[in-house]
Amino acid sequence: MEKKYDVLALGELLIDFTMNGESEQGNRLFEACPGGAPCNVLALLNKMGKKTAFLGKVGKDQFGVLLRDTITEAGIDASHLVMDGTVNTTLAFVHTFPDGDRDFSFYRNPGADMMLTAEEVDPEFVKQARIFHFGTLSMTHDGVREATKKAIAAAKENGCLISFDPNLREPLWSSLDVAKEQMEYGFGKCDILKISDNEVQFVSGREDYDEGVAYLQEKYQIPLILLSAGRSGSRAYYKGMRVECPGFTVNTIETTGAGDTFCGSSLNYILEHDFDHLTGDGLKEMLTFANAAAAIVTTKKGAIRAMPQREDVLRLIREQ
Repeated sequence: MEKKYDVLALGELLIDFTMNGESEQGNRLFEACPGGAPCNVLALLNKMGKKTAFLGKVGKDQFGVLLRDTITEAGIDASHLVMDGTVNTTLAFVHTFPDGDRDFSFYRNPGADMMLTAEEVDPEFVKQARIFHFGTLSMTHDGVREATKKAIAAAKENGCLISFDPNLREPLWSSLDVAKEQMEYGFGKCDILKISDNEVQFVSGREDYDEGVAYLQEKYQIPLILLSAGRSGSRAYYKGMRVECPGFTVNTIETTGAGDTFCGSSLNYILEHDFDHLTGDGLKEMLTFANAAAAIVTTKKGAIRAMPQREDVLRLIREQ
């Protein structure tokens, strides 16, 4: 069938409250930044001229309306964004450390994003994508887990490439064993895995990243594994190749959305090339662009509204 969307993502859409100085009274000020990993990925893809759609749920409250308007403005199809009249939009408060690293406090017990049900997933909608992307925040609770699995099944049945970014947020899981179990489910379904350095160590039990990735490749036969290591750069593992690219030096304010920008940039490259015949040089080009785009996002607050244009990314690559 004719594919209407390049990438369709399912998962959380929430408000990231990031610290933004103090008031005259000395109270902390927070900025309401629209976020949630799947839409961060889509927002980057839209900046690259791709057609995207989102499947998820927000509350029928001021934050839900803000999120719907924000993703629509970013060019993401919000026709399957469900508004929940009884449960509020999920909120995350992001505490940023001096080095730009973060700690999260989630207001999600429950939050609207975890109330998506299998009935609200239309397989016909999912079929219209070339790539289906998901994470594990939509796997933390039974109902939304069932919805996620239904969408994955529809995508696989229709030959979509499956992209998975575990995006582990420890406070949201009842136990880390459950988190690991759901990550393993994702590994078993995906063609493209974007995983961070500490997540590889967590799931494989190996300190060495290459060993951890080898364990995943062997056990799950994932065609392409992308390892992101923050400012240290990234690696791609594909058909026996291992390609590594250094990160870019920028004036980092906070790292929210960096991994998602990296992931979206990589998916953008894959959409423009033959996934079954990627080359070493091609992977290097992909990682260089993805690292640069991710670096730019760390120089601004929030993610959906902070996505760079292609020219900005190419300029940073030329400069460094």
